[in-house]
Amino acid sequence: MSNPLDTDAGSELFSSYEAELKLVQADLNQKLDQVTELTGEPRKSAIRLSERALEEAQELLDQMRLEKSNIPSTARSKINQRFRNYESDIDAAKRKLKSLSADPQKAGYSNNGNRYSDTPGDEQLEQRQQLLSGTERLDRSSQRLRDSQRIANETENIGRETLADLQVQRETIQHTRMTMLESEGYVDRSVKTLRGMARR
Repeated sequence: MSNPLDTDAGSELFSSYEAELKLVQADLNQKLDQVTELTGEPRKSAIRLSERALEEAQELLDQMRLEKSNIPSTARSKINQRFRNYESDIDAAKRKLKSLSADPQKAGYSNNGNRYSDTPGDEQLEQRQQLLSGTERLDRSSQRLRDSQRIANETENIGRETLADLQVQRETIQHTRMTMLESEGYVDRSVKTLRGMARR
C-alpha cells in the first residue's frame, strides 16, 4: 500500500515538471519557427538551440514518467492522458526538427554535400556549444535532484509532525479514559453510600 505522504510528494513533483515542460515546449516551438526563416550558419545555430530545448523537454518527460507512478490511481487516468499528449507533442517536435535539419542547402551544406562554414573556427564553436549544452543539462539535473530532496525533506517533516500529533492525541485519549474510570469509581462508591444510608 502506498504512503499518502509519498503520493503528495509525487503529485507536487509531477505538477512542477509539467509546468516547466510547458515553458520549454513554448520555447522549443518558437525556436523551430525561427529555423524555418533562416539559412546558413544562423540556421545551424538555431537548430542547435532547438536540439538543446528538445533534450530538456525529453528529460522533463522522463521525470514525469517516473513521478506519475506515485499518483493515486483515481487521478492517474487524467494524468496519463495529459502525459500522452505531451509525448505526442514532443514526438511531433522531433520530427519537425529532423525535417528541418535534413535540408542540405538551408542547413549550411554546399551543392556537393560538403559542409561549409560561414565563420572561422566554426567547428571549435560547435564543440564549445556542445560542451555548454552538456553543462546546462547537468545543472538542470542537479537542480531537479535538489528539488526532489527538498520535497522529500518537507514530506519527512510533515510525517514527523503528524506522528507527534497522533502521540499527543493518544495520550489525551488515555488520560480521558483514566478520568472516566475514576469517575465511575466515585459514582459506584457514592451509590453504595446512598444505599447504606437508605437501609438505616
